[in-house]
Amino acid sequence: MKFVHLSRLFLPLSAALMVSGCLDGGGSGSDDTSIGQIHSLGVSGLSYQTASQTGTTDKQGTFRYYPGETLTLKVGNLPIAEGVPAQQFVTFLEFQPELREALKTPKVDTEQLKDHALTENGLLDNIELLNRTRFLLALNWTEVIDEGEGIDIRTRVISQLNAALSDPSLPNAIDFTVPQDDFTAEQSPANQLLSAICFYEEDSPLCDEPPTQAEIDAAPVRPENDEDIIPEISYKEDLESLRDRILQSVRSMEDADNQRAREYLQRELAGITNAISRKYFLANHVAEHPAGDTSLKAIDIRKVGGETAISRDGLEAISKRPQDVVVQTWSWQEAEVEYFVDGEPGGESELIINFTPEDSYRWVRKSLRVRITD
Repeated sequence: MKFVHLSRLFLPLSAALMVSGCLDGGGSGSDDTSIGQIHSLGVSGLSYQTASQTGTTDKQGTFRYYPGETLTLKVGNLPIAEGVPAQQFVTFLEFQPELREALKTPKVDTEQLKDHALTENGLLDNIELLNRTRFLLALNWTEVIDEGEGIDIRTRVISQLNAALSDPSLPNAIDFTVPQDDFTAEQSPANQLLSAICFYEEDSPLCDEPPTQAEIDAAPVRPENDEDIIPEISYKEDLESLRDRILQSVRSMEDADNQRAREYLQRELAGITNAISRKYFLANHVAEHPAGDTSLKAIDIRKVGGETAISRDGLEAISKRPQDVVVQTWSWQEAEVEYFVDGEPGGESELIINFTPEDSYRWVRKSLRVRITD
């Protein structure tokens, strides 16, 4: 097997990320296990282990588990995270215990409603999180992650990474907690391991060692007349071009910058929230009540294909125009919000119902438009 094993030059990693839609996750396997998912668009090629299950995440980033188990995750033989609670969706933020704890406390937005996304965004500057995210992005088969695609860590990449990890001249681990200047330094463990991986098919000339300067100097100069060129001969210009192409194909952490990592994380976090939100709906989107009818009305939160279960103290609601429609109370046990009209005919208000499903820290919002008739 051929490897690019270079320490002289690292070229920028282009990792343009397009914000896209998401995939629904969760469910059950063919046996009685549950199915979880790494991120909304998936991270493939991660080896996982729980107390009862082992396997490798597929293109959708799925894994199997029993409730209450924790995950140990690796790329090949390289540890990535351990002790991660297995659940329907798992993100890179949940790889770290201190971030998991912080996610439990939502912030409050300008409407005085709880919002987990504000908490998530406030954690995206965590150095360990950014280091780990940037490295996993760098392992994607292509430099650019296409719209609607997750991280694709292929078997060929994993086999080369494992070979590098077993090379006594190369690092056998990565510390994601180090300062970023150390993590992205030219001879950092992350960069040394990346330089040992060729992100092309095995027979590609870009996976060969680059021509040495001595080989280039010894090669003949390309003839000025094309008819004098002998195809079987590698000329000086050919070797110089090949050397440049090989050097430019080497990945490094240098340009897999923090902004790209944050954009990727924001995309995936939003995708998970959207996937969870799609599973819930209100009994009605629009309600009409005559003026003067001040009796309590109830709106139920429902779940597609199942019973609604809301976390304790995981429900709140507001009226955008309380002079027309008043929110009276709500019940997380019953998954319902009660309100009454208090305005004149022609008045209306939007009710914002904010809730967090059981076993999730994420808050989901649904709205009901209430119109007051004659």
